[in-house]
Amino acid sequence: MSITNFFRNVASEMRKVSWPGRKELVKYTITVLVTVAFLTLFFIVIDLGISAVIRWAENSL
Repeated sequence: MSITNFFRNVASEMRKVSWPGRKELVKYTITVLVTVAFLTLFFIVIDLGISAVIRWAENSL
């Protein structure tokens, strides 16, 4: 298989891809950003909680 055939096949497959429209793209982007923000806050709270438990355990010894 030559490199030329490879890129022809890639181009052929890319034409078959169903690309999202603007409305779908905005919806997916908002979903990703909200999910990332939620997970960030979740892990910050978990981290603060674990840190507080460790500090409490160290001070009580």
